[in-house]
Amino acid sequence: MGVIKDYPYRLILGSASPRRQDLLKSLGLEFRIKPVKADETVWPKDLQAEEIPIYLAELKANAYEEELQDDELLITADTVVWCEGKVFNKPLNFAEGKKMLESLSGKMHEVFTAVCLKSAHKHVTFFDESKVYFKKLSNEEIEYYLTNFSPYDKAGGYGVQDWIGYIGIDRIDGSFYNVMGLPVKILYEELQKF
Repeated sequence: MGVIKDYPYRLILGSASPRRQDLLKSLGLEFRIKPVKADETVWPKDLQAEEIPIYLAELKANAYEEELQDDELLITADTVVWCEGKVFNKPLNFAEGKKMLESLSGKMHEVFTAVCLKSAHKHVTFFDESKVYFKKLSNEEIEYYLTNFSPYDKAGGYGVQDWIGYIGIDRIDGSFYNVMGLPVKILYEELQKF
């Protein structure tokens, strides 16, 4: 399993996200996929910024339906985009996606991804933060992106690894992979500690 030798846990990724699956595979880790069903649209209204994905990653871990065996380790995660005191989750449709991208255009926003590692006997939750700086996007660019890339499963209505990332992002302070949905460096370190 990569350079983590003789790892005592069998990993379970509680996510249907193809990006999280690809990033975990890229770490050289073996795992099985068992998406967790949890309502990601509801959280206590007093939560801010990183508190939201921390809450949702733990909610997903607690919603896992099977009893974890002693040698199993569940990985759940959640990503949110935070801009000017507002959370941008996954857009429901074209109009909502357009409104989100118009709001992010020409500004810096923060991307928070929280990860929960849960075994039968303990759990740990951590997060990473990246600052993303968008150029001023034209109406045509926003509409082209939404029409051709359908980013409706992505926080903030965009994928950093998509066309909009190529043409629209001036810079990122922090982890690119965190913006994709999994802070792989921190996850690797936390798996070694766990």
